[in-house]
Amino acid sequence: MKDVVTKEELRGALEERIGSQLLEKFESSTVAICGLGGLGSNIAISLARAGVGKLILIDFDRVDVSNMNRQQYKVAQIGMEKTEGLRENLREIAPYIELESHFVKLEDSNYHRLLKDADVICEAFDVAEEKSKLVDFAMENMPEKYLVAASGMAGLATPNSIKTHRVTSHFYLCGDGKSDVEKLGSLFAPRVMLCAAHQATTVLRILAGKMDV
Repeated sequence: MKDVVTKEELRGALEERIGSQLLEKFESSTVAICGLGGLGSNIAISLARAGVGKLILIDFDRVDVSNMNRQQYKVAQIGMEKTEGLRENLREIAPYIELESHFVKLEDSNYHRLLKDADVICEAFDVAEEKSKLVDFAMENMPEKYLVAASGMAGLATPNSIKTHRVTSHFYLCGDGKSDVEKLGSLFAPRVMLCAAHQATTVLRILAGKMDV
């Protein structure tokens, strides 16, 4: 068994799965993930496995013991910056992916600087106010960017309630739109991961040129 898989070997295996044309589209793309919790950490891993060329990872939080029930971190990473912890995990999965990380809170003063190079922006925040601020900024100031956001994934309602809606030509919203964690009090890995999978799939469909839902 080889100790290290080369970039060429990894790429060749993925190319056999999805074809050279689609792989080239993914490899040439940049996706910004805003928030690296239950949604963002799962989105990042899915996109890395699919062959997306570059991820911009943005979060100002550290890994906490309370994150272990739904986020893609390890107990040994508790206390680590989420940007660094996720970089570490992604390197084990996709060692040749390009990663740009920012341990900072997204706000009016840095939205444009941090997001300007992204082809697609993923909103993966926990706080409703931060979600709406990012969506408003992107739609008003970066209308050419594709935006994939989430709303509603708390509790243990049926997984079939998680949907993807095309709000505008460049804005997609994933979730059930109503299950609020403040009311239900819990987030569980399966529904959070399901919503993240909707977001990641939507990103890949956008990059592939399949913009319908």
